[in-house]
Amino acid sequence: MNKSQLRRTYWELLLDGIVPFWSHHGVDWQHGGVLSCMEEDGTVVSGDKYLWSQARWVWTCSALYNRIEKRPEFLTWARSTIDFLLRHGRDDKGRWVYHTTREGKVIEGAISIYADCFVVYALSEYCRAVPEPDLLTLAKSIFSDIQQRVESPEFAETAPYRLPPNRRNHGIPMILTEVAGELALTTGNPGIARAADGYAYNVMNYFVRPARRCLLEYLDLEYHEVPPPEGTFIMPGHAIESMWFQMHRALQRNDRKHIHDAMEVLRWHLELGWDRQYGGIFLGLDAEGHQPMLANSETKVWWPHTEALYALLLAHDLTGEKWCEAWFDRVFKWSFGHFSMPEVGEWRQRLDRAGNPITTVVALPVKDPFHLPRALILSLEVLESSEPGRSI
Repeated sequence: MNKSQLRRTYWELLLDGIVPFWSHHGVDWQHGGVLSCMEEDGTVVSGDKYLWSQARWVWTCSALYNRIEKRPEFLTWARSTIDFLLRHGRDDKGRWVYHTTREGKVIEGAISIYADCFVVYALSEYCRAVPEPDLLTLAKSIFSDIQQRVESPEFAETAPYRLPPNRRNHGIPMILTEVAGELALTTGNPGIARAADGYAYNVMNYFVRPARRCLLEYLDLEYHEVPPPEGTFIMPGHAIESMWFQMHRALQRNDRKHIHDAMEVLRWHLELGWDRQYGGIFLGLDAEGHQPMLANSETKVWWPHTEALYALLLAHDLTGEKWCEAWFDRVFKWSFGHFSMPEVGEWRQRLDRAGNPITTVVALPVKDPFHLPRALILSLEVLESSEPGRSI
């Protein structure tokens, strides 16, 4: 792990590859927002807009400005997308819709709480660059609404994946750990910070199952294990991403034990998820070796790998553990060898088990401007601030 070389590699990929790619192919100069229904080379195949992709683009642009380089175009793109969201993104109850046309006509309504979560995440980051009290008030209001909705016994707004009846899913406390944590940092609100701690607790004390050495994606409403197939489903990339969310939360509390606990769960899922025949991280697994409930579980998609690269870099920076460096090198080599498209500037997003490009839609028909740039942005922050011997 040559951190000086890694910094150069990441900087060039982000600012010489990712940013020009999305500036050229993605920015919707006519209607605002970003176009993301495209082929791997950036050819737009549909103007449809998924709202979580729009909100993710706001986060990416705002974080580029806040954390990498203060280019005015980053805030221009973010603000244009916020304006699109404010014009077209909410239903008559104030919930954020899932899917619109390019112009903003609703195709699918409020069927995914993740759209609401990513709007909060986006506004929180944007308001660090441009303090707008009305937007921050809106973010807090959306967060409060999310808190109430996810606790309803009838809650089922988890598209693109269906929530089985009488189940809780890991994805809700997972995302809210990071969203609430970031909103707490932006606002300084101790109540939101306590909420983040509560969601982090639920992940680590319920969904993490030490006896199985894994994190289960589904439990019942009382947080008990449930039968297969949902009760034994593991999503390695989700668990890996969730653990760096936990590390972020622990850092805010200077909690050494929590960081090491999260690192152990991270390690489990690298060992479980790594394909020993072809390399790469599986999309889905079953804790008991059955056929996983998720279609295309054997595929290798980009986002678990980007999440692993950041999680491992962060964990190594915090503790210096040698296993983090070894795993980082393995994931880095496989990822850059299979997903990278230097001639395009971006990464391809979907591969079959053997690592060959595929066009199969795995979750949504989008090429999202989020997981890869976020991992690069956050990794560059670590590389910039890293000090020899830093540990917690």
